[in-house]
Formats: sequence, C-alpha cells, structure tokens
Amino acid sequence: MIPAAFEYYRPKDMAGVLAVLEEHGDDARVLAGGHSLIPMMKLRMAEVPHLIDLQDVAGLTGITIENGTVRLGTMTTQATMIDDAALLAAAPIMREAALQIADPQVRYMGTVGGNVANGDPGNDMPGLMQCLDATFHLVGPDGDRDVAAREFYEAAYMTDREDDEVLVAVSFPAPEGGYAYEKQKRKIGDYATAAAAVQITKENGVCATASIAMTNLSDTPIYSEEAGEALIGTSVDEAAVEAAVAAMLGDIDPTEDNRGPIEFKRHAAAVILRRAIARAWSRA
Repeated sequence: MIPAAFEYYRPKDMAGVLAVLEEHGDDARVLAGGHSLIPMMKLRMAEVPHLIDLQDVAGLTGITIENGTVRLGTMTTQATMIDDAALLAAAPIMREAALQIADPQVRYMGTVGGNVANGDPGNDMPGLMQCLDATFHLVGPDGDRDVAAREFYEAAYMTDREDDEVLVAVSFPAPEGGYAYEKQKRKIGDYATAAAAVQITKENGVCATASIAMTNLSDTPIYSEEAGEALIGTSVDEAAVEAAVAAMLGDIDPTEDNRGPIEFKRHAAAVILRRAIARAWSRA
C-alpha cells in the first residue's frame, strides 16, 4: 500500500525538530531509520501528516563507554553496534541481540532509537533495555528528561514519551557476568514469537544477580523481577530454572495471532527462557 500524504521535514538541529513538533503536536512524528514507522504508514496503521527526518541532526549517533556506563546515540544503527569492538567488550549481549534483528539490509539503517521509541511489542531492543536496566534520555521544549526503560512502556505503541519530546540517547551500566539473547521466530528476519534477554552474575558457584526480560509476549516487553529472584542464591539447578520460568509465565499475557495460539506461545516462551538461562549461566 501507499502511505497517506504527508509533509516531510529534514531539520539540521534539535531546535528545528522541536519547533515542528510544537507546531503540529501529535500530527507530527520523528523518523529515525524508518523500519518501524514506514511500514506502519504504508499499511495505514499510522497516519502522519508531518514527518520529521532526524538524519541530518548532529550529535545523535555514536557509542561512548565511560566510567562503567554505555551510552548509545539514538541514531546509532544496529550494524554500527555489531561492528563496535568496545561495545562488544563492554556489553556483548548487544551484539548478540542486534545480529538477530531482521537482516543485514535492515540493520544498516535500523537504529537503536527507532527500535525502542515507538513501543512496538515485537521489537527486540525494548526487552533487552529492560534487562540491562537502561535509561532513556528525552529532549523536549521544557528541557531534558530521563525515563527508566522498565517504566517507559505503557501499552502497545504507547510510551511515556510526550508528543513534543524526542529520544536522543540510551544509556545503561556495563553489564557483568554471563549473558544470552535467545529468539524463536518463524523465519529469518521475522519478529520474535518469543525472545528472552538474560544477564547473570556468579559468586562462589551460586547466582548473585539475575535480570530477565522477554519480548512479544504481551502488549509491552516484560521485565520479571520475580523470575530473576528465583535464580538468586541458587546453583541455577533445574528447580531454580523451573521456578524462574513459572514466574515469567505468570507475568506474560500473549494473544493469539498468525504466530500461533496462546498455549503455543507460552510453550515457546518457556523453552526460550530455559535456553537463555542455561547459556547465560554457562558464560557467567
């Protein structure tokens, strides 16, 4: 399909972006890589009379790692994250997840900001950012604002971002210990039927910390504090893993669609989560 008619803007700075947003309110949307928003516009799931392209706005790309904190500019592409040696050393789960997003052509244009900002429950980065306890940095006419990733998502395609705000960066503490991003999908390039992000640290043979989040199993990504707590203080034996899986299954709320019925999705979630925990533990 062809999207509805829209006005196209390509400002050179953030002041220009905010001016258009202030003028047109919720009739305006910002465009990062375009791989989330453009398909929605073509399918008429989103009608955007005023489209603001961020490609020419300076200062929105790049990866910095300072004092144990990783910061990603909103326009940093998945391909850039895959190729960045410093990011691989500081947060290898980022590369593992990015490699499972779509295909190389999409990853060369798709950005971290676009992936997390629009609230698509099928996107990979929102759940991962909740696992990493990331912070989203927003800029609006009233100044800067930070929002925890675990508090950002309200419902499908609904977030804490105001209509006149722009996500400019994502940051998180460089994770420690073992990690895994596991994803089950129908075919290469597809959204997940179920995906799990897990970070685990080990001390004296037992789990010291655990963070677990899952993707595309509710209308928002699901960070399950209870699932992580089920592993802490254990040797991550079968009983602990099953307790973590049970906790996550209590938190998710999948719906039936072309990826399968509810019971299949719950089964897939349990299988994927077990795999992710086992691989993260083996790396801890």
